[in-house]
Amino acid sequence: MNEPQFIICIQNEGCEDMELGKIYQVLTDESAARDGYVRVIDESGEDYLYPADYFVPIALPKAAENALTALSAA
Repeated sequence: MNEPQFIICIQNEGCEDMELGKIYQVLTDESAARDGYVRVIDESGEDYLYPADYFVPIALPKAAENALTALSAA
């Protein structure tokens, strides 16, 4: 299983379901990544593709990763 990857939203032009400064977990989608997109669960509760350059990858302490992963699974 892949380690969770997290990103922070730095731009949301045209993406009303994304919050600036919010941390999102990346869902694995190799095809989307090749095309310059990331798949995340946005504020609508559904997973969608967004331009990868709207985000910056971040490293979180393991406890924070575990907490965020558990929240997204709930």
